[in-house]
Amino acid sequence: MRILAIYPYVPFPVNRGTYHRVFNLARELGQRHELDLFCLDADGALEAGHEREFDFCRRVTFHKFAHPPWPRLFPDRLLEPMPTTVTHWRQADVQAALNAFAADHDYDLIHFCDLVLWPYAQALPSPAPRVMDRSRVDLLFQQEELAHLTLSSRERFLRRENLWKLRRLEKSASAELHSTVVCGPDDQTFMRREVRHDAEIFVLANGVDPTVFDRDLFPPQPADEPTVLFCGAMDYTPNVDGLKWYFEQADDAVLATMPNRKILIVGKNPLPVVQAYGKRPGVTVTGEVPDVRPYYQKAWLQMVPLRIGGGTRLKIVESLSIGCPVVSTTIGAQGLDLVDGQHISLADTPTDFAATIHRILTDHDTRHQIAAAGREQTLRYYIWSALGGQLSDYYQNLIRA
Repeated sequence: MRILAIYPYVPFPVNRGTYHRVFNLARELGQRHELDLFCLDADGALEAGHEREFDFCRRVTFHKFAHPPWPRLFPDRLLEPMPTTVTHWRQADVQAALNAFAADHDYDLIHFCDLVLWPYAQALPSPAPRVMDRSRVDLLFQQEELAHLTLSSRERFLRRENLWKLRRLEKSASAELHSTVVCGPDDQTFMRREVRHDAEIFVLANGVDPTVFDRDLFPPQPADEPTVLFCGAMDYTPNVDGLKWYFEQADDAVLATMPNRKILIVGKNPLPVVQAYGKRPGVTVTGEVPDVRPYYQKAWLQMVPLRIGGGTRLKIVESLSIGCPVVSTTIGAQGLDLVDGQHISLADTPTDFAATIHRILTDHDTRHQIAAAGREQTLRYYIWSALGGQLSDYYQNLIRA
């Protein structure tokens, strides 16, 4: 097949969870088909020479991009029919550049990432069917943010206004899309319930590169004292909210029974609220690190105390692939076929979460059994080569149909 892929960013360096999905699926499609890739480039990836990392593409271009300022409430925002979270990706010269890139190429399919690119993909003068790959379902994500975050009256109004427009856009896009690819069955259920009950949806979980997160190359070397890892972008709302929930409601109970416990918070762009956790006993906030794997080596477990869902948590499959067991909320582990007590440990209340962390840290046999079973399940179902093959097969069947 000839596939045109359109991304709202250059997914390299692969230092965010979303980038892992986008980059690896592009690579798998590029190894199986003729892939042309058009990326918006807001971070200077072209100047950094990152084009060479996409040699699996037939053609690739990075289009210089800058987000416009957030609009004033009136008249700019209230009179704009599109949601602000989508117009934030609007730039006047993008459509012409994309049309020129795609001109005179007979594509079998247009694969684009996330709803923010729908206006560009929709306007392309090509008869090829459009498929949207969702790193997350924005409508679900923003609804859960609204439910969990403490917001001012003004901010709550603005979010509700954006949600109303977002719901309209989701429905109109779904009527024209050939298919939507989502990360997990929870996303699929939400889309069918809230957007379109008969939508064509393909569930494709996120995965891991086992040659990178390789237990044999990075065998566990646990720290002397019980050590808990939290890994992820530290300016991402679900991660910040999850840490807030853990430290405000669960950590004191862990400390009371295990005063020597250590916590490593590893990830780029830690907000001030995250940096402040580094003042707590035994907590280290590293910021961005050149390689996260040595931290997995020394951790006794990784915690995923997330309350805002959507998508699939790459940190879980990466952790399990390298042999580090996981304690998560149910929402944090959604979209993964992992059995509580066998492949992973799940807990949803602060009391249960603290107790589960204590149990896994103090029970050597259970910790190693769950780590081994979780790794086996991950390597069986959640490696990118297998997932890319599933997506390729799905696309071929979709085009034949």
